Amino acid sequence: MPECELLTTCGFFKQHMNSHEAACKGLINQYCRGHKQEDCKRKIFRKQNGKPPEDSMLPNGSMLR
Repeated sequence: MPECELLTTCGFFKQHMNSHEAACKGLINQYCRGHKQEDCKRKIFRKQNGKPPEDSMLPNGSMLR
């Protein structure tokens, strides 16, 4: 499966692409490089609003504190 076309401009991916945390790796494998790309809340937000969400928004829609 190809990677998400928005990776180069995604704030979440840029901040967490080299993370060793299992949670971040799992989200990246599912949403950025896997079968949940079209379910990515960041991508949906961008399409609806014409701009990216805050970098603290996770692909599943949760917000980092």
